[in-house]
Amino acid sequence: MDKIARRQIAVWLLVCSAMVLAILVVGGVTRLTHSGLSIVEWRPIVGIIPPLDQREWDETFAKYKETPEYRQVNQRMTLDEFKGIFFWEYWHRVLGRLIGAVFLLPFVYFWLRGKIDRPLLPRLLAIFVLGGLQGAMGWYMVKSGLVDDPRVSHYRLTAHLSLAFLIFVSMFWLALGLLAERSRARSDDPLRGVQRTGFWLSILVAYMVVSGGLVAGIRAGKAYNSFPLMNGHLLPPESFVIDPWYLNFFNNMALVQFDHRLGAWLLAFLVPWLWWQTRSAAISVPARRAATLLLLVLFVQILLGIATLLLAVPVGLGAAHQGGAMVVLGVLLWLNHELRVERTPGHAT
Repeated sequence: MDKIARRQIAVWLLVCSAMVLAILVVGGVTRLTHSGLSIVEWRPIVGIIPPLDQREWDETFAKYKETPEYRQVNQRMTLDEFKGIFFWEYWHRVLGRLIGAVFLLPFVYFWLRGKIDRPLLPRLLAIFVLGGLQGAMGWYMVKSGLVDDPRVSHYRLTAHLSLAFLIFVSMFWLALGLLAERSRARSDDPLRGVQRTGFWLSILVAYMVVSGGLVAGIRAGKAYNSFPLMNGHLLPPESFVIDPWYLNFFNNMALVQFDHRLGAWLLAFLVPWLWWQTRSAAISVPARRAATLLLLVLFVQILLGIATLLLAVPVGLGAAHQGGAMVVLGVLLWLNHELRVERTPGHAT
């Protein structure tokens, strides 16, 4: 693959990555405004057209009135109020379809023009499949809130959130590899130790995404709105009241929030340590800059998390905190890539 084609495909993937970040923020607002159950049908093609006249709005609102959320929570909601929650979910779905089109159409173009190398093709196809699975998972999540309990399953919500991050990681990392091919250092290379730290920090951020999904899913951010202690306790005494004990890690507000806080504390200590490691003369200038940026965005993300908690999850802060997690992960991926060793171009890493 020639250099121009590599750069074109990389830019395309970076644009798609930015769109995934955007839909993550919109999804956060959709969840926090309780808009996700406003559209009770999944119509991937014709669903892109919203109600256009009063009759269609009345029909759409009538379908919502049959849901547990309306019957149990929003019985006094007016049509104008319904339109407010409808459009957050609507734009969330439209943006998802737009991402699919922005990914698929250039992919077909690059493929027909012979710009995609054979080793790259299955990776791009895998990302497209992940996108399809994400759409299906989104509807599977919504369906869980349309029967009996007007809340979506926090397991499905966490899976939906995690898939978004997986798609972002896949596209962003592939783009970085196309812009500059690199590989891991040898076992005797001084860089190897820093690379290990960066890798395990990526695992820790992935843990934070999953635990954050559980916090959002069971609305644990609405409880224990104090910092640094949780209502005067390091670990609240009710953290293991559910039987069997292991379900507390997924269903208990106290323990789920504690686990998320624990991950934040680990990042607060480990990221500065990684930054200090990159001060070595053996580390490139771009890697040092990436480490410094990681330190800054993590600081902002932790402040957002604390403010979100203390204020009991206002919509703006909650959505910003969710989007901030993807920014932190993106900068960490960039740092991990810069810590790798350059090699002769041949295929994407």
